[in-house]
Amino acid sequence: MVSQNATSNRDIGFTHEDFAALLDEYDYHFNPGDIVPGVVFSVEPRGALIDIGAKTAAYIPIQEMSINRVEEPNEVLQPEETREFFILTDENEDGQLTLSIRRIEYMRAWERVRQLQAEDATVRSGVFATNRGGALVRIEGLRGFIPGSHISTRQPKEDLVAQDLPLKFLEVDEERNRLVLSHRRALVERKMSGLKVGEVVIGSVRGIKPYGAFIDIGGVSGLLHISEISHDHIDTPGSVFDINDELKVMIIDLDAERGRISLSTKQLEPVAGAMLSDRQSVFDQADRMAQRFRRKLQLQTQGLASEEIEAQLNEEFGPIGKRPGQEEAEEATESTEATTTEEVATTEVATEEAPVSEETTTEEEESGETPEASSEVETGDEEVVSATNE
Repeated sequence: MVSQNATSNRDIGFTHEDFAALLDEYDYHFNPGDIVPGVVFSVEPRGALIDIGAKTAAYIPIQEMSINRVEEPNEVLQPEETREFFILTDENEDGQLTLSIRRIEYMRAWERVRQLQAEDATVRSGVFATNRGGALVRIEGLRGFIPGSHISTRQPKEDLVAQDLPLKFLEVDEERNRLVLSHRRALVERKMSGLKVGEVVIGSVRGIKPYGAFIDIGGVSGLLHISEISHDHIDTPGSVFDINDELKVMIIDLDAERGRISLSTKQLEPVAGAMLSDRQSVFDQADRMAQRFRRKLQLQTQGLASEEIEAQLNEEFGPIGKRPGQEEAEEATESTEATTTEEVATTEVATEEAPVSEETTTEEEESGETPEASSEVETGDEEVVSATNE
């Protein structure tokens, strides 16, 4: 009977060096940037050992376990758990690879926010910090920034911490690590869904700038540009409005992509300059003037000339009135223009008659009457000189 020990000795047939060589022959080559499956071999206080099929167990430090902050490794990994890992660095002097889960989450988070931006989606996130420039939020684990100009609230920025805000994407740039969002645009878009161009709304003056006034209309801000305040010239919006003034304004443009609402009181003036002289009359007739504006937009789509459109509007709604004194001023201007026209016409007639005078003078010269003609010319010169001296 052959002993088991003898059989075992004959079956071995190779040394430890042969075994190591065999492992090298069939060993996988792991490179930084590869994503590989692995099994959690051991969880340690500040990291974990992962079996990915290499000769030495790979290591993942706690700071690479998640895109979010992790206090304990067992918050993320459990023994014998299988999942994907990102190879972060090449083997160290001990032949150990360093792994990361955070990098995988990071790449997938950017892919997700790019998709959300392409869909023009509205997302919600809580503010976790503020700084001088704006507020900080997290989207899919990535840190995002809301510029102060895109925060639509009257609250101090510091009071926004822990508040959940609706947001739209302004910039998604993985290479520059820039994720910029807008609270204002999200609110404007939501508000815009219930607004229409040509609609009259009530708002209050929230801010005054040299180029116009910002009007709060139900939680979103619209711009009343200085050129849309009145038909009359205005030096500064501050000469017309005060903060918290309540106004009736008309929406003349909605730009959802840029999150902007353009407003006008000029288009509501029943009399040119009424916003400066009789603001209440503008508000009282706002709906009728808005109807006129909407009708104007309809006529413009028909390809009519501006003169035809104005004639049609005047027929349906009556012409926009003139401010007191404007008619007299226009009549005076027309009178002056008429006088000027007559003077020009008289000058033209005199110019046309000039050759006849020359012919007469020539005849007079031939008849010996030149002195009288010469005397008339001299008298005329004296009158011109006298007028100039005066």
